[in-house]
Formats: sequence, C-alpha cells, structure tokens
Amino acid sequence: MTGLNYAPTRTLASRRAAALPRLFALTDPARTPDPLALAASLPAGTGMILRHFGRDDLKCLAVPLARLARRQGLLLFIAADPVLALTAGAHGVHWPERQVQQIRRWRLKAPHLLVTASAHSPAALRRAASLADGVFLSPVFTSNSASAGAPLGLIRASSMARQVKTPVLALGGVELADLMALRARGFYGAGAVDAFSAS
Repeated sequence: MTGLNYAPTRTLASRRAAALPRLFALTDPARTPDPLALAASLPAGTGMILRHFGRDDLKCLAVPLARLARRQGLLLFIAADPVLALTAGAHGVHWPERQVQQIRRWRLKAPHLLVTASAHSPAALRRAASLADGVFLSPVFTSNSASAGAPLGLIRASSMARQVKTPVLALGGVELADLMALRARGFYGAGAVDAFSAS
C-alpha cells in the first residue's frame, strides 16, 4: 500500500480508500523525540502522521521524512498543513476535528492527497466520515495525551465505528497487541503514539 498506481477504471475515491494504511504512528513533540528514527523503524505499509504543532524545527523534518517514507514503503501524512504536505511530497493530510471544514476546499486543490480526520463524538464522526478517507475515533482507551478526554470505551467506540461506511481507526491508549481485537470489533485499523515510542 505504498502508492496509487491502480487500473484507470477505478475512481480516485476508491484508489484513496484502497491505499489507506491500517496502522498509523502519530508523532508528538514530547513523546516522539526522533521522528526520523521512528520512521526508519516502521514496517512497509504503515502510515505516519507528523504533527508539528507549528514548530519550525519539526516542520523542517517533513522533506526528509517524505524521502525516507518512500524508501521505506510508508505513507506520510502531515497534520493540518496541506501546503507543507504538497511541498514535502507527502502522501496525505490529517485534519483535527476542529478543522474538518477545510477538507472540502483542499479536496479541490489537491485531490490526489489522502485525507484522514479526527473525531471524538458521534456527530463529529459522521461529519468527518462524509469528508475524509478515514477517521480516527478517540480516545478509545485511557490515553497519556494531555488533550485527551474521558475514554469512550471499547464497546461504545465500536458501536460508533459501525455506524459509518468510511474506515474508522481507533486512537487513544491503543497498544499494538490490541489490533486484532479492534478489527474484530469493526475498526478498520488503529493509530498510536506511545505504543511506537515504547517499541
């Protein structure tokens, strides 16, 4: 799942859906000290989301990360920064819940980019699912993220994920050992921060 080279009869939307990784590593300024080292350790087919939070030192990693991602067979997404994604040659953009309204405009400007979005409630999940190729639902479990709220819990989160047709990925306190159980519960895949940092 490292590119978009498919038969011309397939629509662009179906190409994007087929290319979406089932496992994502998300970076965090405090919990991911070396995003390049993390990228180098990931298996082919994994997605990686660079969240630079406006820090220039992390923005500067976008170009070398994109190059490394292509060598490693990874798909690199840049959070909330489509201009940087295009400049660096990333595969996609990830949008926080508060910015999902940006997706429609950027779909017109860069239709080839994969798009993921975050959601934390049923309404936000439905809204994001109508716009993005995949949605991160969080927090499913108790998370170490400073911005995470109370966990949804596996049963409630699973029920929410089954209500939309767009792939839903679990996020928040996810361990790599949880992947099989999450997929059995209706999740397309998952994302994590600490699980990769620990590894």
